[in-house]
Amino acid sequence: MARRGTSSMTAMSSSAVPDRNRRLWLAYALMCVLAWLLYAVAGTDWQRGTRSFWEGLYEASWSLGPGLLLGPAVYPWTRWLHGHRPRLATRLAWHGLAASVFVVLWQGLDFILAGLLFGLPHARATFEQGVVWRAAWGVVVYGALAFGFGSALLARRAHQQALRAAQAESALVRAELAAVQGKLNPHFLFNTLNSLLMLTRRDPARAEAGLLGFSRLMRYVLDSTRQGGGRVALRDELDFVRDYLQLEQLRLGERLRVVWDLDPAADDDEVPPLTLQPLVENAVAHGIAPQVNGGTLRIASRRSPEGLHLHVGDDGAGCDWPQPAGSRRGIGLSALQRRFELDYEGRARLDVRSAPGQGFVVDILIP
Repeated sequence: MARRGTSSMTAMSSSAVPDRNRRLWLAYALMCVLAWLLYAVAGTDWQRGTRSFWEGLYEASWSLGPGLLLGPAVYPWTRWLHGHRPRLATRLAWHGLAASVFVVLWQGLDFILAGLLFGLPHARATFEQGVVWRAAWGVVVYGALAFGFGSALLARRAHQQALRAAQAESALVRAELAAVQGKLNPHFLFNTLNSLLMLTRRDPARAEAGLLGFSRLMRYVLDSTRQGGGRVALRDELDFVRDYLQLEQLRLGERLRVVWDLDPAADDDEVPPLTLQPLVENAVAHGIAPQVNGGTLRIASRRSPEGLHLHVGDDGAGCDWPQPAGSRRGIGLSALQRRFELDYEGRARLDVRSAPGQGFVVDILIP
């Protein structure tokens, strides 16, 4: 699974490169057209009419055309410099040399085109009259091209780094979620086996019935482990909790009372597997089992525009909350809190309310 995921992300990154190149050259073409039109408009005498717009376009073509044609050659050069990342002084020296080459090529291309279209005498005269101006203009155009391509390369590098960081963070979150899931499962199995062991000594017949329920619990746990960081329908999670509570009632009898307040509209909502069981287990172990007369466990679900609301509460002795550092109510609750911090992009909420003599209540909101 991990290899397929990595391959797909690599393929997506590779396919995105030609797309980014197409956008780059489309932007370059649009900028060339815009610069050509602006130069033509600036060179047109709109008031006196001594120079028409078409003459402005002609002048813009000769003044900008060779440089714009040579522009794409600046991109691989700029990319090479960005790849090697020389020191600032070295980079400026390389750009100075490249600007000189760019100017020479511009002058040569201009001379060749003028010679082919108007003859060598005209080309020579044009070259002699505009050599200084074209040299200065060539340096300015090279600088603009190098800056534009460099900015595009920096933006692309920043995007790739952000994408790699996001992929690394996603992999870390998945690994931490798997570790949390692995923490919950053995803890649940250990406590359930302890309950069955106590029943075996007291009432073998009821222990046998409990083992049948335990087999269903094991199937659910194994299926959720295979899914990794997947989701299960709330209906399935509630069925799992019912099996678990039936097993606990074999041990506690009438001391364990359960009130269900479920919204049928929420049954198909998806939750991480083993979301409710650790809360139910904590309520039974810490809130109800220690009481001589037992207690009542309330489990509720509700659908709202905000998302799925889940509620697990008991009317046991309660405790000071938040608890002092170093103490904990159970590994299941701490692992569940960590899982909700990592999952759902941090938008899920797990709220705990408790006080001495007021029970222990946990409310969950899953967006």
